[in-house]
Amino acid sequence: MSQDRPEPQIPTIPSWLLEILRCPRTGARLTLGTDDDGEAVLISDDSSRPLVYPVRDGVPVLLAEEARQLS
Repeated sequence: MSQDRPEPQIPTIPSWLLEILRCPRTGARLTLGTDDDGEAVLISDDSSRPLVYPVRDGVPVLLAEEARQLS
């Protein structure tokens, strides 16, 4: 018997907040997206070093040690 997993809910981050949030490592702008598991993430738009930051319980976690390379 297979269990259906509920669709993950992508949190809403106000556009005014996305305008001011920046990658703590590169200073690049961040956009809201999802990772391969469907979890919410913030993705930096730095083309030479794109990083991904988690969003946990609707709260962006912008700690440099939480960043991972965009795959």
